[in-house]
Amino acid sequence: MNDSLDNLRAKINAFVAERDWAQFHTPKNLAMAMIVEAAELVEQFQWDTPQESQQLSPEKRDAVAHELADTFVYLLRIAEVMEIDLIDAANKKIMLNAQKYPAEKVKGSNAKYTAYTKD
Repeated sequence: MNDSLDNLRAKINAFVAERDWAQFHTPKNLAMAMIVEAAELVEQFQWDTPQESQQLSPEKRDAVAHELADTFVYLLRIAEVMEIDLIDAANKKIMLNAQKYPAEKVKGSNAKYTAYTKD
């Protein structure tokens, strides 16, 4: 990757500040906007076969990249507004998932952890 997360956050913050959009960037609004963009990402694959979804034309790949970027920007913005360190949160979540999905129990399976654990 060419840019650091901190540099990207700074660019997004400057973009928002130049437009006086922070007033609209509540966690609720940003989460809703992110989901709209994620839906637009899903739309890119809506009628594709699994194989087609893995072999995109250059034009469709660009469209997917734009929707991924939109979703990512809103994700970063929510984290910024809520003062959540995404790297720290992701590392903690990976540790939690490692406990829920131990490799020796789930390797090669797509089952939810509740399918093989007993509470």
